[in-house]
Amino acid sequence: MDQSARYVDLSLREEDLIADGKHILCAYTMQPKAGYEYVSATAHFAAESSTGTNVDVSTTDDFTKGVDAIVYHADEATGDMRIAYPLDLFDRNMTDGRMMMVSFLTLAIGNNQGMGDIAHAKMIDFWVPPEVIRQFDGPVTNIEEMWRVLGRPVHDGGFIAGTIIKPKLGLRPEPFAKAAYEFWLGGDFIKNDEPQGNQVFAPVRKTIPLVYDSMKRAMDETGEAKLFSMNITADDHNEMLARADFALETFGTDANKLAFLVDGFVGGPGMVTTVRRNYPNQFLHYHRAGHGMVTSTSSKRGYTSFVLAKMSRLQGASGIHVGTMGYGKMEGAGDDKGIAYMIERDEADGPVYHQKWDGMKATTPIISGGMNALRLPGFFANLGHANVINTAGGGAYGHIDGPAAGAVSLRQGSECWRAGAEPIEWAKTHREFARAFESFPQDADSLFPGWREKLLG
Repeated sequence: MDQSARYVDLSLREEDLIADGKHILCAYTMQPKAGYEYVSATAHFAAESSTGTNVDVSTTDDFTKGVDAIVYHADEATGDMRIAYPLDLFDRNMTDGRMMMVSFLTLAIGNNQGMGDIAHAKMIDFWVPPEVIRQFDGPVTNIEEMWRVLGRPVHDGGFIAGTIIKPKLGLRPEPFAKAAYEFWLGGDFIKNDEPQGNQVFAPVRKTIPLVYDSMKRAMDETGEAKLFSMNITADDHNEMLARADFALETFGTDANKLAFLVDGFVGGPGMVTTVRRNYPNQFLHYHRAGHGMVTSTSSKRGYTSFVLAKMSRLQGASGIHVGTMGYGKMEGAGDDKGIAYMIERDEADGPVYHQKWDGMKATTPIISGGMNALRLPGFFANLGHANVINTAGGGAYGHIDGPAAGAVSLRQGSECWRAGAEPIEWAKTHREFARAFESFPQDADSLFPGWREKLLG
């Protein structure tokens, strides 16, 4: 059934829709299956995303038609399809009237991904009006509070040197806490790896008190504050609260040094909101574990990493992993810096839309995945600043002189970029950074050919 007459209006102008502020706009790349006409397929997509079905039904009235999703742009040659979703279409909380990310995903990503006439569709950008900014929670805290705890300026406070305890699984409580202590002697921030939790060989009730003891000893020895991000991911709301409450009680007066990590992609928006609303004073660390199943450039369905990050800011994530922009082991490219810009700035350009955040707090970019000190100068040169959290697992624990030296080398890599120094010359006066060349020789050979002769003589 061709529903174009109802769900397509190509006379609508994008600038008018934005000025009106009564729709969420979504841009997709979409291709119908062979034999299906493009505009008709876009109409079916919009219908399934809102009020329609595959037959005319007797219960449709004029009001129902007023909340139809409307295709306002369709370009068969490029696959560029854009849909305007009326704000009244979306589910709201009974308790406080606010919008829900699950409703946005149910409509804009839901059944339309599996329809018989659609070969593939992927959301590449979306735009929300000021009213939607007001109706989502947004972040309470971000890297500025971490800078404050670390005793730094709360604006342009710089690089936070972090790590992930390695190996990511298999350590009992005592060696886990020892590994944390050794890194904290040189670094700032430690996070649980995403699978770490309450394993039988490392129960939370034994591990977390030992980790806190390690933190206190490292703070005493260095005279510096330290930060820990604990994974409280769980299927059950009450289990998440139990893990969080236990950690807060354990850290006591140092609770401001504790973040809560959630696997927000596999756990879903409800898990993120559970932390955002129950623990608004804690840094909400959004881990993207599993996101590649829909965001990978090899996937033609789902949505992109850019879309995921933008959604995380609306939900209230304090920080989210944004990949390594082609400088680490993860899939990505230098222009992924646009993801960081979108979540950290008050307005920024996306692939399709220019988004203004109307003062909503920023979400902090977290850089993770195969990074080490040698990769940081180039990474920061591409990004243009160093106001990020970097969690380098192998980049710290793989350092030839141990994790404390690895942490110092990360800091020195950041300082090298900030000083505008040539990395090999910088290494001659910064031992830990120099030893990173020997620790990661394959990276050194790739990034700095001839380094052995210049550095080792």
